[in-house]
Amino acid sequence: MSKSYYEILGVSKDASAEAIKKAYRKLAMKYHPDRNQGDTEAEEKFKEAAEAYEVLSDAQKRRIYDTYGKEGLRSSGYSGPGSSEDIFSHINDLFGDLFGFGGGRARRRDPNAPVQGEDLRYDIRISFMEAVHGVNRQVEVTKRETCWTCEGSGARPGHRPQVCPMCQGRGQVVRSQGFFQVTTTCPRCHGAGQVITDPCTDCQGEGLVNRSKKVSIRIPAGVDTGSRMRLAGEGEGGRRGGPSGDLYVVIHVDEHEHFQRDGQTIYLRLPMSMVRAALGCEADVPTIHGTTKLKIPAGSQSGERFVLRGEGVPSLRGGGRGDMVVEIQVQTPTKLTKEQKQLLREFEDFSKEQEEEGFFSRLFHGNLGKQKKKSGDQEKVANA
Repeated sequence: MSKSYYEILGVSKDASAEAIKKAYRKLAMKYHPDRNQGDTEAEEKFKEAAEAYEVLSDAQKRRIYDTYGKEGLRSSGYSGPGSSEDIFSHINDLFGDLFGFGGGRARRRDPNAPVQGEDLRYDIRISFMEAVHGVNRQVEVTKRETCWTCEGSGARPGHRPQVCPMCQGRGQVVRSQGFFQVTTTCPRCHGAGQVITDPCTDCQGEGLVNRSKKVSIRIPAGVDTGSRMRLAGEGEGGRRGGPSGDLYVVIHVDEHEHFQRDGQTIYLRLPMSMVRAALGCEADVPTIHGTTKLKIPAGSQSGERFVLRGEGVPSLRGGGRGDMVVEIQVQTPTKLTKEQKQLLREFEDFSKEQEEEGFFSRLFHGNLGKQKKKSGDQEKVANA
């Protein structure tokens, strides 16, 4: 069984026109497509709320609906809110400039319409290891919050803002210049459509007051410089009952002394003595997750790379961790004792003898093979 229009808006059947309007305003702000891009469920709820409000806000349609239900509305010629253009035209009249849209013609603004608070940005710097493992931070944000005294209206308790006498609540004035008419923002109310004759003493008529608030931020593992986090409702406070804006946290990550990062992959240059590289060894390799063993084959050269699977940065979307690439950097000793120098000279002499023997052997056998081939070719010619 489908929900009734009253159930959709969450009001009783004897709800006043103002209560219906307030309930619809709340749902429209929550499910508006601009705030829920790509969310088909939110879009459907937005359309349902628009249809319910269009019927219940019209005294005649509401009377038919209460008596005969939706079938009675269809019999009277009503077939729903129509196109999405009709829906947005309808919500423009209700919210004015709340979502930043509106027609080209001047609209009469509702002086009691809620205004959503501004979004804020907070830049935070964290260490390399905090970025790859995640961290909890508590920061202090100074922002404008809804005034508790006047509840964001800007007027002194017991008083209400008045319709601007200059623009009659439209927020715009029309001036004639020759054959043309120019529409400009009302200089008296600055586009608000209303003026406050008795301002609140705490916020001086602004509807907002400056306050400092401590905000807890859970930074997930895997963030990098430029990553953004949205904290819903932690921006500036709204006015006249409007919702608060959002706080966007922008991440900046410090570089590491030894590790380099490219996406989920970690790179490390591992210094190693030429003896260990020549003989091969099992090296202790530092990673961002601890220390692990890496088997270095004998005869490894400087610049060779080895991959450690799963020792990289966790994915923000889930699905495991990246890899770590270890590059061997063979170190040449600089400070040697006499004994060490003597051993290296003996090693060099021995290596030189082996190299010369190998060279002359290859040279001798190579020339001998060529001479045999040449002699065999001559014999073939002679026998021919």
